[in-house]
Amino acid sequence: MSDAAVAAVKITVRPNGPLRVEGPFVLSDADGNVWELPADKPFISLCRCGASEKRPFCDGSHKRIGFECAVSPLPQPVPEP
Repeated sequence: MSDAAVAAVKITVRPNGPLRVEGPFVLSDADGNVWELPADKPFISLCRCGASEKRPFCDGSHKRIGFECAVSPLPQPVPEP
């Protein structure tokens, strides 16, 4: 995948919900098996709560179980010179 293609991928952490992935990417499991993604869909949502019956994809279970998770990144320590 080219640097331009990688730069076109956008991942958004949804408040108390899934990871929304947009752009050209390949989704594979730990063994290298690739999931077929719908060509007509501009994004997919990946489960963060662990309760989806369609894992790794989100099925909205986070709402049913009351999943809560902060969406802001943790502050990074400033490296010492």
